[in-house]
Amino acid sequence: MADFKTLTTVARPTWCPGCGNFGIWNGLKRAIEKLGLDPKDIVIVGGVGCSGQIPNWVGTYGFHGLHGRALPEAQGIRLANTTLTVIAAGGDGDGYGEGTNHLVHACRRNVKITYLVHNNGVFGLTKGQASPTAPHGYVTRASPFGVHEHELNPLALMIASGASFVARSFAGDLDHLRDTICEAVRHPGFAIVDILQPCVTFNKLYTYDYFQKRIYKISADEKGRGKHDCTDKVAALTRSLEWGDAGIPIGILYKEVRPTFESELPQIKNAPIVAKDMTKIDIKTIVEKYY
Repeated sequence: MADFKTLTTVARPTWCPGCGNFGIWNGLKRAIEKLGLDPKDIVIVGGVGCSGQIPNWVGTYGFHGLHGRALPEAQGIRLANTTLTVIAAGGDGDGYGEGTNHLVHACRRNVKITYLVHNNGVFGLTKGQASPTAPHGYVTRASPFGVHEHELNPLALMIASGASFVARSFAGDLDHLRDTICEAVRHPGFAIVDILQPCVTFNKLYTYDYFQKRIYKISADEKGRGKHDCTDKVAALTRSLEWGDAGIPIGILYKEVRPTFESELPQIKNAPIVAKDMTKIDIKTIVEKYY
């Protein structure tokens, strides 16, 4: 089984000092350790961007894909070998911009993978352009007069799209992040965790201090404002609309158990594709018929 030390590669991340990605990197390794998973049974899929480099720095199998395409790659890996734990990681520009179409359909398809989104409101790798989660009016060097579009609400979008597990955590709270990732990986279906990840170089609004003053935890065990029933979709949608000075909830917003996509495919219901004997399959007749 994995421990934190063996999951830490010789190579070290090249992120900016203080980047929230370091918290996610550590939170992910702590979650794998807590879950007692074997590194040889894990595949981490990265998109393009600062966040997409994370497969290089965790001691498991990894795959670095195309911009916005981490989810189709992760789903393909899982469908080819259902014995694997597949975790995709990408940024808000990668997943909520370039890859939004893949995200919406992954929510409704419900393949058992976990998707970690590093959400910082900017395209950090390409020097801080506004991402889909940047607030209206946000000024960057690429938008000196402010962002004209209104920001995307990813949690509301995912809940409405049929995701069976939707959560939010914070890169500055490693215990909460570790436990949230653990719950996401355990979930029998598509699980997404939106992670508030300060970009200390390019986003001077969404800082550690900004989030620490506004976030509050939700769960069935919390009292007062934090008490939340994650099986209530209407309550989850209501929570997803909270933002800014009104408070930012972190925790599991919505969870339901329903059949996974792979469980309904007769071809892989009893055994994964990789376990099937392909040497006895003769495609000559099919080729001759359609050639």
